[in-house]
Amino acid sequence: MPVMRLFRRSRKSEDVPDPRTAWPEQPVPEDAAAAAATFWEAWFALLPEVSAALGDREPHRVEHDLCTIVEALHPRLHFSLDRGHRAIYSLVLTGQEDPELRPYTDAWKAAAPPEDAIWEYHDSVPPVPDPSEVTVNLGETRIALADVRVTAKVDESAGRVDVTVFHPLIEELAPETRTTMTFLPLDATLGERVAAERLGKVELVSEAEDGQLTLLELREVIGRLGSPTSGNVGTPD
Repeated sequence: MPVMRLFRRSRKSEDVPDPRTAWPEQPVPEDAAAAAATFWEAWFALLPEVSAALGDREPHRVEHDLCTIVEALHPRLHFSLDRGHRAIYSLVLTGQEDPELRPYTDAWKAAAPPEDAIWEYHDSVPPVPDPSEVTVNLGETRIALADVRVTAKVDESAGRVDVTVFHPLIEELAPETRTTMTFLPLDATLGERVAAERLGKVELVSEAEDGQLTLLELREVIGRLGSPTSGNVGTPD
């Protein structure tokens, strides 16, 4: 069963300064296209080390260098290296649907090389083909997304859906990981961009409720609303 890795911020936790120290302002490039070109130059220079680290199943070896080149594009971007849908690996760079970051992710995707058998590139978290086959490691707890259940309240006029999210192991999660448990299954099912466009109120619940759906059934509900402007539900970009 595949294991989904959480996204890494473009800053290592050990780089966090003393809490009594003011957080240093990170420069934001004025020219997104030029910053994107610089990113891809750095990526190709680093690619042999990335390939070796992934081949050895030690992606942490290149995490710091990747954090550096992502942060140079924009300090608030997030990234992930993971298995691909069409290629062996995927590189995902996301602004988590922040409109201020869209020019940078748009420029990054526009400057990306053509996909090949080894690499594919995404400017938002894509949906997985079948979320019921995914297991997520949250701290010491392994969460099978097949056991996630949701309720869906559809607002046809607005084209949005309010949902609740439940998992039988929710009480075993630390409070700081419960927010992740709320949104990660939805992003995995719908893709980050569709989830942002189609979901309204999202709430984590600690008890099973009547009328709950599986994640694949939720995908069908969202799909019946029609395709959002950014792509089809359940189809990786």
